[in-house]
Amino acid sequence: MITTKQIKLIKSLQQKKFRNQHGLFVVEGIKMVRELLESNFKVNSVYTTDVSVVDYYDGPIELVTADELRKMSGLSNPNTILGVFEIAKVEKPDVTDWILAVDTLRDPGNLGTIIRLCDWFGIKYVVCSSTTVDCYNPKTLQATMGSIARVKVGYTDLTAYLKKTELPIYGAFMNGESIRDAKLPKKGILVMGNEANGISTEVQHLISSKISIPQYGEQTAESLNVASATAILLNEIRR
Repeated sequence: MITTKQIKLIKSLQQKKFRNQHGLFVVEGIKMVRELLESNFKVNSVYTTDVSVVDYYDGPIELVTADELRKMSGLSNPNTILGVFEIAKVEKPDVTDWILAVDTLRDPGNLGTIIRLCDWFGIKYVVCSSTTVDCYNPKTLQATMGSIARVKVGYTDLTAYLKKTELPIYGAFMNGESIRDAKLPKKGILVMGNEANGISTEVQHLISSKISIPQYGEQTAESLNVASATAILLNEIRR
C-alpha cells in the first residue's frame, strides 16, 4: 500500500529543486513508461491502476487506486501508470558524429520537441547550457514522446565546453549563410539559441560558421520557432 510520504515525494518531483535533491524524475502514461522501462534508465518505482499494461515487466510494481494515482500525478487526467526513474549521468559526448547544443532555451515544449527530433535524425547527444530548461521537466518529457530514452542530454557551461572542442561549430542565425549552400562536414556541433534572443553573445564568439534557413515567402514572418528551425537544419545536415 502506498503511503502519504511516498505520494508527497512523487508529487514534489514536479519541481526541479526536488528532482535534483533526490536524483529522481517522473514519467506518466503507458507509452512513456514503457519506453523508459525498456531503456537504460534505472527504475526507482512503478505505480499503476492496471498491471496488465506492463505485464512483460518483471520488476516490482505497486497497484494503486485511481484516486492515489491522481494524488501523485502532475496531469489533469492521469493515464493508468506512473514511473519514477533515476536521473542519468551523461557520459562525454561521442565526437564521431554531429552533436546538438542548445543555448538558454526556456520553453520545455521546445526542448522536448528538439530531443524528439534528435531521435528522429539519429543525433545521440544534446548539450545544454546550464541556463536551459530542465530536460526532466514533466512538460519536456511529454513533448519528447519517449525519445528521452534514446537521446543523451547533459548540462554544462556551454561556453567552456565549446572552447575545448575541436569540432567545427555551426550556429543558427537569421543572417548566416544559407544551409542549402553550406558545405557541411561529417561531424560538428550545431548550436540553437534562445527563443527570443537567439544565441548569446558569449557563444557567438565561438561559432565557426553562421548558417541560416532561406526564406521564400513574403518578408512578414520575423523568424521560425526554434524547434521548427532545428528540424529543417538537421534534415539538411543528414541530407
